[in-house]
Amino acid sequence: MDPALLMIVTLVGMTVAILIGVQVGLALGMAGLLGTYFLFGDLDKAFGALGSAAYNVLRNELFASIPLFILMGDFVARSGAARDLYRLVNRGLARIPGRLAVATVIGNAVFAAVTGVSLAAASAFSRIAYPQMRDHGYRRTFAIGSVAGSACLGMLIPPSVLLIIWGIVTETSIGKLFIAGVIPGIILTGLFALYVIVAAKLNPSLAPPVPAEPDQVFNSKEAVSGIGILGLMTLVLGGIWTGFFTPAEASGIGALGAMGFGIVKGMRWPDIAEAAIDAGRSSAPIMFLILAAAIFSRFLALGGVTDTLTDALTSLGTSPSLVILTMVLIWLALGMILDSSSIILLTVPIFAPVAVSFGFDPIAFAIFGILAIEAGLLTPPVGLLVYAVKGAVPDDSVTLGEIFSGATPYWLLILVAMGLVWMFPALATWLPS
Repeated sequence: MDPALLMIVTLVGMTVAILIGVQVGLALGMAGLLGTYFLFGDLDKAFGALGSAAYNVLRNELFASIPLFILMGDFVARSGAARDLYRLVNRGLARIPGRLAVATVIGNAVFAAVTGVSLAAASAFSRIAYPQMRDHGYRRTFAIGSVAGSACLGMLIPPSVLLIIWGIVTETSIGKLFIAGVIPGIILTGLFALYVIVAAKLNPSLAPPVPAEPDQVFNSKEAVSGIGILGLMTLVLGGIWTGFFTPAEASGIGALGAMGFGIVKGMRWPDIAEAAIDAGRSSAPIMFLILAAAIFSRFLALGGVTDTLTDALTSLGTSPSLVILTMVLIWLALGMILDSSSIILLTVPIFAPVAVSFGFDPIAFAIFGILAIEAGLLTPPVGLLVYAVKGAVPDDSVTLGEIFSGATPYWLLILVAMGLVWMFPALATWLPS
């Protein structure tokens, strides 16, 4: 069968399977297996390609970094450090308009640097920050929007699990991707905080000034949390950036350091065991997805599908900008119905080589893509991150419409950040190769 036609049939079949409820990993794996079979007409070759792809992924040490980084985040979350971090940041912003929402944004950014998972941040700050803001008279949409919007920072600020998955799929240096996410992550955090301050200043009813509290002093418990989180960030990211250890080694060291931090904060062996079990539950679907995506990617490579698609787009005289815009629209649409890792595994094996063939820097394109996927998670009517916040927030009266409404300014600011990375790719490639 012609490879181009086979790709179209395979993609359509996979899409239909996902829409009728087949698990994404199964759909990916079956598409890769059947596509390889029809490509060669030999079932033994198809299974051989499947086994080879799975073996090459499993033997990659980066495969181990995903559950270890998730475990590190679970230790930090269970230690109560997220609540202490929020209070610590809040007390340091006493004179800033909308300080509780700003503390939510900054707290999410710092929390992202030790968890790398948006859903973990959304769950933690829905329970911690939202009740505080409501108790002090913050408008409900403004309060819940700051939680949902800033939770996206976990996908961009290293050590992001999504950046690891992107690196595995595209065989790009994880260390370079982590470095690339720093400046865009800081810029996006700054844009979020600036929006909150300006909105609260122009319309004080959104976020009434919070009166000074007599006990507003730093206590030792919060200081330990702040120092511990800062220490973990320095240990993991500093070790990677200085070349002292690899990202895979950093994940193990970070998990060990987070466990020690959790013990200092009061965690005991039952808590540690529960964190390990939860990390396994969170990691297993991601690992299976990566294996399935490896099978699908092998099919694309064997059939020369990416080259065929690139040649077809080039022969049509398609503008590179139009191609990238189409990719963004697809990412936004998929973000409404799929989780981020599934989106990367479904699209990046096709999108990344096409973008590089048009002259886009692969590192900058990775950050651009992560931002687009972030925006997709907040896109109505079915942004998955919004549903995660709805499920975690301790207020049953909050509606999905209110969360979407409150998160819209953050969605727009993510698009602004995408534009900045598009126009100034040096923001993501600021260190020499």
